Parts: sequence; structure tokens; C-alpha cells
Amino acid sequence: MIKTVLHRLRNGKHEPAAETGAPDLRTNRLRELVRTGQDFDILLINVRDFPLLRELYGNDLSLEVEAQLTTVLKRAVSERLHVAPFCMTLEPGEYLLGWPSQGDDPRTQHDTAYEIRLLAQREANAHLLRWAGRELDLGFGCARHTVAKGQDREAQLFQAVNEARLRAKMRLDLSQLSLSTEFNAILHNRDVRAVFQPIADFTTGTILAWEALARGPEGTAFQSPAMLFDFAEQSGKLFALERLCREKAISTMGSIAPGQKLFLNIHPKTMADPEFTHGKTLELLEAVGLAPENIVFEITERHSITEFALFHRTLDHYRSQGYLVAIDDAGAGYSGLTSIAQIRPDFIKIDMSLIQGIDKDPVKRALIETFVTFADKIGSKIIAEGIESQAQAACLIDIGVHYGQGFYLAKPAAPKPPLSLDTTYLRANKQEQTRINTSCLMPIGNLVEAAQVRPAGMLVPDAQQCFASSRQQTSIVIVDEERPIGLVMEYQLNRQLSGQFGSALYAKRPVEAIMDRSPLIVDEATPVEQTAKAAMQREKIKAYDDIVVTSQGRVLGIVTVQRLLSTLASVQVEMAKGTNPLTGLPGNVTLEQEVEASVAAGKCFSIAYADLDNFKVYNDTYGFKNGDRVIKLAADILDHSVRRHGDATAKLFHIGGDDFVLMSKPEHVERICQAATRSFKRLIRGCYCQEDRARGEVMATGRDGVERTYPLVSLSIGIMEIGGPCNLLEIGERAAYVKKYAKSLPGNVYARDRRQPLGTEQMPGNGQGVCAEPAPFKEDSAA
Repeated sequence: MIKTVLHRLRNGKHEPAAETGAPDLRTNRLRELVRTGQDFDILLINVRDFPLLRELYGNDLSLEVEAQLTTVLKRAVSERLHVAPFCMTLEPGEYLLGWPSQGDDPRTQHDTAYEIRLLAQREANAHLLRWAGRELDLGFGCARHTVAKGQDREAQLFQAVNEARLRAKMRLDLSQLSLSTEFNAILHNRDVRAVFQPIADFTTGTILAWEALARGPEGTAFQSPAMLFDFAEQSGKLFALERLCREKAISTMGSIAPGQKLFLNIHPKTMADPEFTHGKTLELLEAVGLAPENIVFEITERHSITEFALFHRTLDHYRSQGYLVAIDDAGAGYSGLTSIAQIRPDFIKIDMSLIQGIDKDPVKRALIETFVTFADKIGSKIIAEGIESQAQAACLIDIGVHYGQGFYLAKPAAPKPPLSLDTTYLRANKQEQTRINTSCLMPIGNLVEAAQVRPAGMLVPDAQQCFASSRQQTSIVIVDEERPIGLVMEYQLNRQLSGQFGSALYAKRPVEAIMDRSPLIVDEATPVEQTAKAAMQREKIKAYDDIVVTSQGRVLGIVTVQRLLSTLASVQVEMAKGTNPLTGLPGNVTLEQEVEASVAAGKCFSIAYADLDNFKVYNDTYGFKNGDRVIKLAADILDHSVRRHGDATAKLFHIGGDDFVLMSKPEHVERICQAATRSFKRLIRGCYCQEDRARGEVMATGRDGVERTYPLVSLSIGIMEIGGPCNLLEIGERAAYVKKYAKSLPGNVYARDRRQPLGTEQMPGNGQGVCAEPAPFKEDSAA
């Protein structure tokens, strides 16, 4: 009987029909409910415009949507009512759910159905957005199947389902729900609370900012922020709810350190709220001692932005006041990189779906690397959301992601929680990887220029007069007893006063109202390179602000970014003269300086001279581009081996072509070379085509013009020791001699000079000694 009823429902008719064929297993749960004579509730969900969805994206996606929606609907019922529902498809895009009745109040029934629909729609949309960049529009209708004595159960079921289907085609008036009364009470009583989750700076291990997250009253349907904001949007009260959440967040934030931020979530539609642009946020900030520079408006990318003209005008308005902008859920929303490029955010928050499993997924890693490169090019910073493990955090730091957020670092709480772990060990590996062989250690104090210094409390018009009377100065340092507390840039002052009421608004206000309260302040002994790095990590709007230099905490002067970068560029040009352009490793000049310095200091050290065998054949066969790839591979392997098995004094140099030299303590050098030759043997095969890899050799024409087979490229290393005074000529001759011997051995191999260290007395006997000894690791001696 049940199968027959469903057949009629799918065809929209109620006619007698014989039940034929095998029973449909999907109807078992429904059959059980009907046979028991128990009342049960029915929820019918339909996907509006489902035929259009199938036409636009094909049958595969429509089947995927159906499977996903069926799964989340069953889960939503289970989570909300703690019962296992039946769920079946009546027709494409239309789904029927049922469960034992929970009560007699029809308002409760409608509320329950609405909650289930919201939960299902949110989860299904998160899935669909990743596939098609659009959201589902779900209709829903509920009814109760009540068994009455003497009536046909089949007719009752048909009537209940048709009633639900009719309601699903109508737009629901939310005011009919008891949830509406509950939600209005929340707004009226201001019954929301803010919790805060820290955002970690991976460079320093400190807290960059806190994101404010809203929570509804505990124990209610609106405890979940998803339910709270979805209901607000659909009932037309999103502006009021977001305004309340902003006020709660700002008023309960508490004090923050200079330069720290507060991230406030903003729906794109909120930008059209007239109340949003009337300076309410600024008034709240001033009441608690915060400034626009402390606030980041976080715009979720899960929502489409249709009124781009209005949206951009509003963004420009807030940016002109000093507010910053972040894009949330990047990689999970509408336009992806297109909308990011149009908004030009200061921060890009990567959706947690791309972060989960990144330590094991090379595709996700490559995608995040692309995001980091993209962000660097447009002047943004990347924040990775949803970090849940040490492996994920370490991988993101290795990639170069700037900031991180997630339960592994700290869970949301109130008051503001600290980071739940010490991130120093996470940064150690990154710092080791990014250490440089040479740097600009010139103190920033050498570049100081005179600064305009004025005491706190001076009026804004007086600051304007300072700039008018001294056209050479573009900044004013504000001090309190000679200690800097803020900076006023001329462009910043003009921006604040250029508005329609700017001059009148600030006519009698102290300069503290517009000054930057967290300028970059450095001690005179700080290296130029370190200062430049700190300057470039500032917010985009402050990237070219002057740098305040102090001596024993008191203002010494200022340094302009122009002079800073000009000086740094000059120094780096000199440094780059000894750097190989392909690998970025220091070259001959730096090597000679290091060797001479070590010999002069009386150090005992080892030199390993590495060279590639059969490289010319590979270069001629596969081309120069792939040849550069092999050289870069050798450099990376040697560099990794030096960093892993050497100490901080070990160094690698690229002296030209396919020749490399490394310096190390004698007790480390053999382990470095062993690791390098083994790794190169394994990884070089990836630089060949499948046919050459299978053969283990290459057919090519040699220098004599004869075609023959050649082995794969291999790495040969000759090792020698220096133990006393000697010159570069002597070192070069012996290193070349030992390398030549190593190259005479087949495969990936290293050979160690058995003579006394250069610079010490020669052993008695033959002056040449025993020339060299092959490595004892025979398995590494052949390719």
C-alpha cells in the first residue's frame, strides 16, 4: 500500500491502484509508522528551480546535490529531535521526511520544521558553493499524519503529504513562528554575548588580533550563531542584530596592546544600512579608548555582493577613516579571486576546508602557496582559519602564511583568551630555513633626520599650521615628556579634514584624536634590514609612514621609508655581487671571504667540493630550462643536508655552473655528504622521462659526435680538511684533486682525502700521500 501511495504522490493523483512489484526498501520506516497507528509529523522540502539547476550544471551535480541534501536533512532531524527519521525522494528536488510526533502545538511543529530547514540549507549550501558558486533556495512545508478510527490510512497519508507540499510552495511568514517572538526578545533585551578567538602572528609568536564571535542565549535555538544570523537575515533584522553584536564586542573587548586588532564580522548587506554609516562605530570605539586602526571589518565571501558600486563607496569611506578590511572564507564563496581583487582586502582569511589535511595534501599546499604569492603581490596578508593540529600549523608556517587561527592555537572564550601554546618551536624551523648568510647590520641611527616634535595636547589646527610653515617636513612626532606616543602624517591630517564637516569637527580637538597611536618606533641600534622588514609588515595604509627613532626611549629623529629602502637597496646590490642568480646561494666572493676568515682565526674545518656527472649530456638532451631545474634540485638537496646535519656554522656556496662548495666542522661533513648523495640518487629520476627512468640511462651524442648511452646525472663530492695556515691557491688545488678522484668513481659518491689536513706538517714518506678514499657506503656508489 505504501509504495502505491508514494507512486500516486509522485504523480500528484489519488486514484486506487494495485500494489505490484517487490517492496521498495526506502519505504520500510514509513510503513512501520503507518502500521503502528502512531501519529507522526511530516516535513516536505523542495529545491526551488531544481530543473534549472540540473540544466545548468548537469545530471552529475544534481545527483550530488540530492545525495548531500538527503544526508544533511536526516542529520538535522537527528540533531534537533534525537530521533531517526525516514527520508525519501518523491521526485527530483523534492524530499519527504517523517518522525513520531513530538507534541500537539502546531506552532512548535512549524518552529521545528523551520530549524531543520535552516540547518540543512546551511550545510548543503556550503557544499554546493564549492561546486557551483550558488546557493539553494529551499521551500518547506509540514503537516501531521493523524490516524482516525474508521478512516482510510492511505487517504490520510496522501492528504498529509499533499498539505505539506502545498505549504512548501508558499513563502513562510516568519511572524507565524514562536521563534520570531523569541528572537525579538533577544534583540529587545540585548541578550547576546561576545566571545573572542586570538589570531596568531606566525612571525613573532604573538597575538595579532582577536575575532569577535556572537553567541545567543544558552539552551535556546539561537545559541548557535548560524541559527541566530540566518533567522535575522530572513526576517529582515540583520542590521539590528549586527549592530547589537558590534556594540557587545567593542564594549566587552577590554584593553589591547598597541598595534593589536579587533575583527568584526560584517555581512555585505550591512554596508547598505543607513545606521551603519552615521559614525556609531566610531563613537563606540572612542568610548573605550580604541581607534579605527584597531578595527578590521571582516566580510564573509559566502554571501554574494550585488551592489558593488554602493559597496565600494562604503568601503572607501571607512578606509579613509583608518579602518581595515578582511575577506572571510576565501576559497569557499562566490567569486573567489575576482571578488578579492575588487575589494583589495588588507587580510585574506582562508576557509578551513582548505586548511584541513594540508600537511598531507600536496594539492592544497600548492593552492595555499598560490594564495600567499597572490596576497604578497596585492599587499594583503593571509590568515589560515581552522588550524586543528601541530602538523597543520607547521606546514602553514613553512609555506609562508602570515597568521593563523583555530582550536589548536586557542578556542573562543570570554574574556579574551591567550594563545594556548608556545609558538616559539613552530617558528624555529621557519627561522632556520629563512636565515641569511649576510645581512645589512648598519644601525638605523645612521640614517636619522631631524623630526618635528610637539607635545601631547596640541590642537589639530596647530598641527595643520606646522605643516604649512615647514614644507620640508611631512610628519609630526607627538611626545609625552620626550617619549613618543604618536605620529601625525600630513596626508593623514589632510584626509581627516577633507570631509564635508572635517574642519568643523576637529577645530577644537587635540591632535590625539587623529594621530597614529601605534607608529613604528625603533631604537637607534636596530639594524636597517630589521627595520625595513618591520616597516613592510605594517598595514597597507601606513606602509610609507615615517619611522620614529629613539635613543634611550627619547625621540632622536625620524627615518623616511624612501631613505630606508634606498640605503637597503644599495647594500643589497653590493651583497648580491657574490650571489648566484639561479639558486640564491652566495658565490665565489663570499666563499673566499669565509675561508680566509676561518684560516686567520685558526679554525679547523672541512671543505666539500660537489659536482654533477653527465650534466652536459642531460643539458643537451633535455634543454637548458630542465638543466637549471637539475642544478636547483642539487642546490636544494645540499642546502637541506647542510641545515639538517650541520650546525649553525655550516655554509653552502654555489661557485658557478654545476659546482658547489660547502664548509662544515669535520665531525659533520661526512654525514652531510652521505645524506646529499642518497637524496640526489632518489630524486634525480624525477627529472627524466618515463622511458629513460626505466632504462636507467640516456641515449645521447657525446662531445666526440658519437651517439651512445650515458648514465643518469649523479652527484660526486670530494672532501678535504684544513687545519692550519694555507692560502686559497693551495686549498683550490687540493679540493680540485679530491673532486676529480670522486668523479672517477661510478654513481652518486663522496670521497675523503686521507692525507693530513692542509696547513699541518706532512706525514713522512711520499709527499703526495694516499690521494683519496672512496666512501664506505657501496650502495651509494652506483646510480
